[in-house]
Order: sequence, then structure tokens, then C-alpha cells
Amino acid sequence: MTEPQTFSFTDDGAIPNSRLPLLVYRQAVPADPAAIERIFTANRWPAAWRDSVHPFHHFHSDAHEVLGVASGSGKVLFGGPSGQVLEVSAGDVVVIPAGVGHCRQSKTDDLLIVGAYPDNSAQRDLRRGNPAEHDEVVHNVAAVRMPVADPVSGGNGPLVRIWGA
Repeated sequence: MTEPQTFSFTDDGAIPNSRLPLLVYRQAVPADPAAIERIFTANRWPAAWRDSVHPFHHFHSDAHEVLGVASGSGKVLFGGPSGQVLEVSAGDVVVIPAGVGHCRQSKTDDLLIVGAYPDNSAQRDLRRGNPAEHDEVVHNVAAVRMPVADPVSGGNGPLVRIWGA
């Protein structure tokens, strides 16, 4: 497996982002939702949903998230309004640390994402970057446990090394 691309984003006062980098694995999985679900689940990131990415800025303050692109392509703004737009396409995997904002900018009609959380994290909030919640979400993000495995390649995968999990 090739090394993932890494992207870091700073706290903008509304979206906290994370000290952990966002990881983008290009062409890391088959362009098949069932295969992606099997890979994630085998690596302790049980598949939780199939859909697209919300078209509004949001993040989870209580869970890390992985997106596996099963078909199509899209552009997603990561890191909040001042973040970075990345194009993702079938076969790509994006690991989003807790607190990192994401917002779909555009997509093809056939975009399908498989989403998952490490060890199927019991809680998954949906935060929209309300500045009044900032201190609370910063506290929540700091308390999120490190995953024990990389969603693509397991216990010895790049996430474990890069995040220090």
C-alpha cells in the first residue's frame, strides 16, 4: 500500500479540526460497496452507512470517520470554510479525524460513499460549527479514543503510525 496523503487544518473558532491529520488513500480499495464494507469491518471499522457527503459544513466531535468511495466522484471541502477542496473518486478512502469539518461541494450522479467509525463508535454527533459550542466540542474531540487499526490495512497500517495510535 502506498502512503496516504496527509492534510492538517487549524481551529477556526467554529470548527475545531484536529491535531491529527486527515488521511487520503488514493485507489486503495475496490470500487465496490460490499468489498469496501468487508475491508472496513475486517479492520475494526464496521461499515455504518451508504450515501454521499452532506452538502453543508459539519463534523463529529465524538468519533473519527472513514469514507470509502464506492462509485463516482466528488469534491469535498475539508477543514471548514477556509479549508481545502479535495477531489475523491471511486477507490479512494478518506479518514477524517474527530473534529475535522467536511462539506460536499459537487458530485457525479453516481457518487456512493461507504461510511464507518472505528469499532462502530457508540456515539456519533453531527455538529455544524456553532461558535457557542466550541469549548464543548474541543473537549469532546480531545477525549475521542485512538483507533486500534487502519481501516484499509489493519493494525500495522499507516494510520497507526501517523496518528500514533
